[in-house]
Amino acid sequence: MTVAFAAGTLGLGGLALWLGLVAIPTAAAASFVAVSDLLEGKATLLSALTNSLALGFIVLECAVRSNAVVGAAAPPLATWALFAALFAYSVPTVAWVLEPVKVKPRRPERRRHRPRPAVETAEILEEAA
Repeated sequence: MTVAFAAGTLGLGGLALWLGLVAIPTAAAASFVAVSDLLEGKATLLSALTNSLALGFIVLECAVRSNAVVGAAAPPLATWALFAALFAYSVPTVAWVLEPVKVKPRRPERRRHRPRPAVETAEILEEAA
């Protein structure tokens, strides 16, 4: 997707269209897996939502580029759709980085008082002598 975005920005609309068309099956597979994992309770809603949004944006980009006039400037909607797809793919990573670290408070270990063995006074005096 990054290469398609760069190609579209540089004016290579045909290359960007073909790269987008090649990316659609991969994006669809990622979206379907994320949704099925969500239904099974394995993944989060964020992953399923962002993958589905990215797929929609990639399809929108390909639809806009395929209807564009050959040789004309790239339609701004196609460029923005690719940018939105890249942004949708980056949201889970940014959320993971910004997620606060969960620190469990550690209780200090209590020192256990070990009672000294009872020593009689006579024994202490005998050892001292």
